[in-house]
Amino acid sequence: QVQLVESGGGLVQAGGSLRLSCAASGRAISGYLMGWFRQAPGKEREFVAAIRRSFTYYQDSVKGRFTVSGDNAKNVVYLEMNSLKPEDTAVYSCAVGAIGTMFPATGKYDYWGQGTQVTVSS
Repeated sequence: QVQLVESGGGLVQAGGSLRLSCAASGRAISGYLMGWFRQAPGKEREFVAAIRRSFTYYQDSVKGRFTVSGDNAKNVVYLEMNSLKPEDTAVYSCAVGAIGTMFPATGKYDYWGQGTQVTVSS
């Protein structure tokens, strides 16, 4: 069983920055695909970014603004978000990919965190 706890969300003005953290317990996440997803009110959950070892993946709308990274020693994955826009407002969740998951955006994820709210004001 894996537990994921996100933190770092909050209210920020457009153009501002936030760093989200996803702390994992119950399993070392090194080598696993770790994904970040978001869900805005009235919309479906969407893929934001993912990391597996040294490889990173991003949704087109966040490329150049968001950076995903991991700290294996701390068992934590981060999502650095810069140049935030009002359309980035959502609940952001992290997830652990199932063994063998090939495609970060559409693959299977076994465990999910509760999420952290990010609100960007205009």
